[in-house]
Amino acid sequence: MRMWIALGLLMAGGAYAQSAAERIAAYRHEGVATCAASQCHGATKVSDTQAVQMNEFALWQEFDPHAKSYDTLQSPASKEILRKLSLGKADGGPTSGESEGCVDCHTEAVAVNKRGPRFQLDDGVGCEACHGGSEKWLATHATATHAENLAAGMYPTEDPVARSALCLSCHVGTPDRMITHRIMGAGHPRLSFELDTFTWLHPHYQIDADYEARKGRFDGLRDWGIGQGTAAINMLDILLDKEVGWHGIFPELVLFDCHACHRSMSGRQWAPRQGTGLGPGTVRLNDSALVMFRHVLAAVDPAGAERVLQQSRDLHHATTESRDRTLAVARSLRSTLEEFNVRIAAFDFAPQTLGAILGSMVRDADRGEFRDFAAAEQAAMGVQSVVVAFENGGLLDETSAAQLRSRVDALYATVEDDEHFAMDRFVAALKSVRAAAP
Repeated sequence: MRMWIALGLLMAGGAYAQSAAERIAAYRHEGVATCAASQCHGATKVSDTQAVQMNEFALWQEFDPHAKSYDTLQSPASKEILRKLSLGKADGGPTSGESEGCVDCHTEAVAVNKRGPRFQLDDGVGCEACHGGSEKWLATHATATHAENLAAGMYPTEDPVARSALCLSCHVGTPDRMITHRIMGAGHPRLSFELDTFTWLHPHYQIDADYEARKGRFDGLRDWGIGQGTAAINMLDILLDKEVGWHGIFPELVLFDCHACHRSMSGRQWAPRQGTGLGPGTVRLNDSALVMFRHVLAAVDPAGAERVLQQSRDLHHATTESRDRTLAVARSLRSTLEEFNVRIAAFDFAPQTLGAILGSMVRDADRGEFRDFAAAEQAAMGVQSVVVAFENGGLLDETSAAQLRSRVDALYATVEDDEHFAMDRFVAALKSVRAAAP
C-alpha cells in the first residue's frame, strides 16, 4: 500500500506523464445511468450481503452537491458572471464558459469521442468524474479484484495522494484546471477546501474492515497532511507555469491572499507575521497550506517543519525581488514539499504524536501567525481532524469527547465569516481546544 502511495505522489507531482484530470479522461465515460440500476449502485437501502452499500447512486443524487454542479451553471448568478466576462452560455457551447474552464469542474468535460451512448453532460460531476472512465472495467468490476480494476483504468480514490491530486485539481486548481482572479472578480465564490474534512461531508461509503482489506489502511490525519502538501504544490505549480501563472508583469493574482488586499482601508490592523517576514503594504501569496503543512510536520519531522518555514519566508521575500528569484525559490520549495509528502504518506500518526500538532498550532497562534483568515480557516478544519484522531485512538471517554467537540464547534464559529474574522477570538478558541485535549 505504501509503495502505491509513493508512486501516486510521483504521478501527482509531475514525474508521471498524466495529470489526475488526464487519467480520469483516459477511457470512455459510459454515464451515470450505467451505474444507477437497482441491482447495481441504485438500490434503495444498504445491502447486507455485499461488500459495498449498493445505494451509492441514491446518496449521490439526493445529498451530494456534485450531482447539482452542472445545474449551478444555469443559475442567475452564473449567468451574471458570464455576462461580466463577455461570454455566452456556460454549458460547453461554442460561445460559452468552456473557454474559462467552467465545465471542466462543473461536469465531466470529456471529449465527445470519450462519451458513451448513455453519457449526459448535465449529470454534473458523476461517478466517473472521480472513479475514471469505466470503458474497460464497467462490465467486470463487481467480480474483479481491486488491483485488476485499477489496472483497467479505475482511479485509485482510496490512495490519499491520488485523491488529493484529483479533488484539489478543481477545489484548489492546477495549471490545467484553475480558477483565475478574473473569474473571481466577476463573482465566483472564494475556494475553500481541506481534503479530510470534505471527504466526509457527503460520503457514500463506509470505512470498515472489508474496505481496509480491499484498499488498505485509512488515516484521516494522514490525509489532512497530504492534502495540505498537495495544495501547496498546486499553488507552486501554477506560479511556475509561465502560461497560466503570470499575466503581464504580475503573477496570477488568485495565488495571493485575498484579504491582503480586500480589507478595510481604515482598519490599520497590520502587524508582523513570522511566516512571511514581510512589512506592511506588501501583497503576499496565500500560504495557508504551507502553514498547515508545517504543523503536520511537527509530528513527523520538527526540523523539517523549520525548513519549510524558512523556505516559505524565502518565497515571500523573493516575490518582492524578481521573477527569476521567485521561480528559483518556488522550485526548491516544491521539491521539499514532495520529499516530506512521501514521508507523511508513510507515517503512523499514533495517538502520542497528536499533541505535537496542536502544540505547534498554539505556538504559531502566540506569534500572530493566524492573522490571515485563510490560514485560520484551514487550521479549524485541521483541528477537527486531530480531534477525530484522538477519538479513534481511544484517548477520549464519552464525556471528554463531547467537551472537546463542543470546543471545536466554538473554534469553527470564529471562522464562519471572513469579513468579521478576529484573530484574538480564534486564538482563544484554539487554546481552549488544546487545553481540553489529551
